[in-house]
Amino acid sequence: MPATSPAHPRRRRRTNRLLATAAGVLTVGALAAAALPGSASAGEQHGKGKGHGHQPSRYQDVQLLSFNDLHGNLEPPTGSSGRVTELQPDGTTKTIDAGGAEYLATHLRQARKGNAYSVTAAGGDMVGASPLISGLFHDEPTIEALNKLELDVTSVGNHEFDEGAKELSRLQNGGCHPTDGCYTDKKFQGADFPYLSANVLNEKTGKPLLKPYWVWQKKDVKVGFIGVTLEGTPNIVSAEGVKGLVFKDEVETINKYAKELRRKGVKSIVALIHEGGFPASQSYNYDCDAPGAGDGISGPIADIAQNVSPEVDALVTGHTHSAYVCTVPDPAGNPRMVTSAASFGRLYTDTTLTYDRRTGDIARTAVKSANHVVSRDVPKAPDMTRLIDKWNTLAAPIGNRPIGHISGDIVKDGTESPLGDLIADAQLAYARTLDPETDLALMNPGGIRASLTYAASGGEGDGVVTFAEAFTVQPFANTVNLQTFTGAQLLQALKEQVSGSNGAAPKILQVSDGLTYTLDLTKSGADRVVTDSVRLNGEPIDPSASYRVATNSFLAGGGDGFTTLGEGADDLVGDDDLAALEQYLTANSSTGSPLAPPAADRITIVQ
Repeated sequence: MPATSPAHPRRRRRTNRLLATAAGVLTVGALAAAALPGSASAGEQHGKGKGHGHQPSRYQDVQLLSFNDLHGNLEPPTGSSGRVTELQPDGTTKTIDAGGAEYLATHLRQARKGNAYSVTAAGGDMVGASPLISGLFHDEPTIEALNKLELDVTSVGNHEFDEGAKELSRLQNGGCHPTDGCYTDKKFQGADFPYLSANVLNEKTGKPLLKPYWVWQKKDVKVGFIGVTLEGTPNIVSAEGVKGLVFKDEVETINKYAKELRRKGVKSIVALIHEGGFPASQSYNYDCDAPGAGDGISGPIADIAQNVSPEVDALVTGHTHSAYVCTVPDPAGNPRMVTSAASFGRLYTDTTLTYDRRTGDIARTAVKSANHVVSRDVPKAPDMTRLIDKWNTLAAPIGNRPIGHISGDIVKDGTESPLGDLIADAQLAYARTLDPETDLALMNPGGIRASLTYAASGGEGDGVVTFAEAFTVQPFANTVNLQTFTGAQLLQALKEQVSGSNGAAPKILQVSDGLTYTLDLTKSGADRVVTDSVRLNGEPIDPSASYRVATNSFLAGGGDGFTTLGEGADDLVGDDDLAALEQYLTANSSTGSPLAPPAADRITIVQ
């Protein structure tokens, strides 16, 4: 039977929980039910944790609730970002509306009922790239919400570094924002839970930026958590955000601290890893272990899981926004749970870790896990509603302002997306106000966080785009930068979409009107960009000519593996990219003449 802790008044966990320096969250998967050591089965010995003579039984179920990549989505996400796909018994699928902190709180609290031993952990990216209600206030609202959700511990994600290490420290420890000050009459208290960053080191001292691990303890049961983020964080975060930091190998770091925890007598260990994989199915409840253990998962987390020390009992992962509960064999060939709960608070994972009091370790063969939908058919948590209403009231004068009109959904989905084209066009138009000779604009797909939906999100009316909706699309406050490149450099930048660090998982730039080319996915590496097909306003790119190119500041710094885009000349820094989008929507749409979704026909794809 799963174990959880009963509802109890909120307490500051820094002082009232045993914090033995930091830990990660790892697990979520379903291991085959097997008989535990001893004369009785797991089910017979679990229960209330008591044996004959009122002595604790040998085995104690510990409930591990986990989620990842919330990204400040306190309100229910809209469009495809607010739905999950569920596989039906007959093989068909259906979509379910999911997410929203009011519902997540209710689901987690219901899950904990009747479980005396319950811990809640997260896999990073709790904040960053957040909607207006959180992002406008430097994500203080999300930290307050996580405190109310009784989150015990989380690893850091790459987006926790969007505003730099000092801001991450403020989110952990509290205090008013150094520039914007306090938003209410109460000082921001910071997170009640520890952020763990075992593999993120201060470049000067060589020591972890935050605690590397944390130990949860109830009575005689102890579980250690080690937290890491992806080693490649500097490639996907602005250089300023990771200045002075070093990101070490995830496996080596986890193995190092697993040994340290065992030396301290902690043998049950979960790794919270902000790195993930790519599941074989988009349905959250598919069988990840068919046809064999772990066969349904690929990508970086598969390699990590196969190499992390057998001393670690489960892995809670994230980053790819995918849903999976897999059993991946550890280096000793033993089954180990690897889980991820998609993103935006649409799912949570409920894992049962069976703790063996005799050994102090987890009985791996008894571990069970499953992802559950944060459905919206349950009562809203009143305390979360009050929190959302408070911050919405503060954000309303800014967020409710109409900035444009659209005739239908403008989605971010696809290799080339309608919204990607729109944003690139907006940046080109803005850039030409700075330099009329600007030729084109390029936009990274990871910087587009949500679609623009036609249906009203509030009282603004269908087809009206509010500032809050645009903020959700582009929340990073990047600037629009102009640089000059040779034609040869421009072609090389396009090839970097599908080669180098982007070879295995291409990042296709969204392009402004006038730039066209063919992407041949039947080929490999850089050859997938057909050089002779690249045209600007119908003319071939001249390798020796100069081109004025607009990008956001992230790409202009060589982000996402586009090193060539960091080598331009004659830099000119403009306003932020959200302002460019706002100006474009206002100038090109009205109530009577809404903007239609772009055709997304600038890149010809051969498959």
